[in-house]
Order: sequence, then C-alpha cells, then structure tokens
Amino acid sequence: MATKIFKLMLATPAGWVASDDAEYLVLPGVDGYLGILANHAPLMTAIGIGTMMYRYENCYEHNLAISDGFLEVSENVATIIADSAEAAEGIDIDRAQLALERAKAHLAEAGTDPDIDVERARAAYRRALNRIKVCEICDIKPKSMD
Repeated sequence: MATKIFKLMLATPAGWVASDDAEYLVLPGVDGYLGILANHAPLMTAIGIGTMMYRYENCYEHNLAISDGFLEVSENVATIIADSAEAAEGIDIDRAQLALERAKAHLAEAGTDPDIDVERARAAYRRALNRIKVCEICDIKPKSMD
C-alpha cells in the first residue's frame, strides 16, 4: 500500500522550524500556490511570500507566514529553506500592523523621496500583510481588541 505521509523539513536562518510527518503541504510558489502530497514527483522551485499550511498525520492544520526561499521534493521528503517562517501563534499582530502602516507610509512617500527603496518597501508591505492574514486565518486578535 502506498504511504499517505511524507517528511516535511522547514529551516530558516534562525534554525529548524519544522521536522514532521505530514499528510499535505500547501505553500506559495512564485507563480501561485503549490500542493504537495505523499509520493509527489521530484520538484525544485522558488517560493514567495504567503501562507504555508500543512497537517500532521491525523492532527490539526498548521498555518505559517512564510517568505522567500526554495522547496525541494524528493523521495517523499519536502525540504523548505525560507528567509522566514512564523507560526500564527508566534506572530505579534500589533507589531505586524505597525509594520504595515510604516510600509504604506514609505510607499506613499516614494514619489517625493528618492532615498526610499521602493522594492524593499513593497516587500515589507507584503510580509506584514501576510502576517496579518495568517493571524486572521487562525482567529488571533490584536491585543488592542482584548
């Protein structure tokens, strides 16, 4: 009988984030979301900024805010090397909202201030928005709403 699980390994510059058996994995590719199940064909691709979801064998779904990196799938192992990956429970949503406002302000000033790095501001905006989205998926509220 074919196996229904695969090994998921996720690392960032800060260290290992996950090393689990998984039933499925969904993560942002640079051209759209990718879905991985056990026995997937070999694959190597870049990943972008977005929500990564995976599920342990017979357990609950995990949602992470992930940004930029690479995915390799080979021999029932999915290995992800990402610039960052944050579990929803570890995200400070108030801080993410402040980062989003800061990024919006930088983008608004970009037309008049030549010192603003527009690409960096856009990336900061997308990362902050992604963190907020992951918190919303997991029903995590800002402290200001407590």
